[in-house]
Amino acid sequence: MKDENFLKENNARQLWHPMGHPGDAQVTPPKIIKGAAGSTITDIDGHSAVDAVGGLWCVNLGYSNDKVKQAIADQLFELPYYSAFAGTSNPPAIEAAYKVQEFFAPDGIERVFFTSGGSDSVETCLRLSRQYHRLRGEPTRTKFLSLKKGYHGTHFGGASVNGNNRFRIGYEPLLPGCFHLPAPYTYRNPFNETDPARLAQLIAQSMEDEIQFQGANTIAAFIMEPIQGAGGVIVPDASFMPLMREICDRHGILMISDEVITGFGRTGDWSGARHWGVKPDMMCTAKGITSGYFPVGAALISGKVAEVFETSGAEGAIYHGYTYSAHPVGAAAVIACLEETLRLDTKTNAAARGTQLHEGVLKLAETHDIVGDVRGGHGLMTGIEIVSDRTAKTPMDNDTMKRIHQTAYEAGAMVRLGAHNILMSPPLTITAEEIDTILSALDKGFAAA
Repeated sequence: MKDENFLKENNARQLWHPMGHPGDAQVTPPKIIKGAAGSTITDIDGHSAVDAVGGLWCVNLGYSNDKVKQAIADQLFELPYYSAFAGTSNPPAIEAAYKVQEFFAPDGIERVFFTSGGSDSVETCLRLSRQYHRLRGEPTRTKFLSLKKGYHGTHFGGASVNGNNRFRIGYEPLLPGCFHLPAPYTYRNPFNETDPARLAQLIAQSMEDEIQFQGANTIAAFIMEPIQGAGGVIVPDASFMPLMREICDRHGILMISDEVITGFGRTGDWSGARHWGVKPDMMCTAKGITSGYFPVGAALISGKVAEVFETSGAEGAIYHGYTYSAHPVGAAAVIACLEETLRLDTKTNAAARGTQLHEGVLKLAETHDIVGDVRGGHGLMTGIEIVSDRTAKTPMDNDTMKRIHQTAYEAGAMVRLGAHNILMSPPLTITAEEIDTILSALDKGFAAA
């Protein structure tokens, strides 16, 4: 490894970073994170902070799980790679698929298709949903419905169903046939509706109207996050996802639950769909499947969908996949991570610590009038909307948001900015004392606004 002077000199020079302006990164270089342990990260200058971001919604087990690390190291020496394309497989991939299916069996999942990450998993579900309808003799079902504020990755399919125009405008035209419904966002919505149950009903009516307008026989799938993550931690009413499930069933539309963030315990349940009592037709997963230790994702298939593929003729072949699908090292990480996730019962700690974080932020909102809205309370997902005027709900300016972020970091907590929102998704193993550190750092950050 090059010395620190080299790293600082070349920071953001050759390396373009995701989700940011390459010119800005050269003017204000990104923080260089050099080490991590437990729920704490340490930068190149030796400053440590509690990681309230969990890497990127993904380091569920924290940074010090030696069982997962050892499983990766051992598999590198046993079989570092082999293709899983038709004709060959490998032992850890077979075992990993068995364990993932078993984990999600209560959600109605019967088959697993491994990918390299969340965007790949979304792409896989979108493609397979079209093929499913074609196999059933309904080739006109090619369109997709999704929610505004939703985030579904950055491939062309995922960007097309994304509900945030930051991921769309610079790359249009995108996939045709993608239509967006209002988000269950009580703080800002086109109905000016603050009651979450009433808002759920209004969105359901909008969905019915859109289906009638498009024609049910043209729509392949509806995709949603059980709790919208990158869009600002938007928590729907408990009636919302069941309402969407019922509408999909009535019109023959597949429901895809994007569990890239909400899967593996983050909501306080093992899946976001299970949290709301819904069984989807397909699920997109990644992140917590390996706690971020190795890039793996999975598209999960219900029995209803699997049966159509497996009992079809030649057209049921899946001509889709990735070089690293069912990667043996990634599969070894999945096996170990699932075992540790269950052993530690991370969903229980996520529920308790999530309540602590949410209630703590609500208390901070009583003394800081820049806090416009606080969202969360369902596991370790918390969003804070920062405004310059509470009455007008005026979004806070970018410079102030950066000052809040930096002050909080200096005070001991790394949080994430999403425009004028602060997003938090710490490791599911985080302690009560570390949550208190986050809250104290936020207090100092808000005071610096």
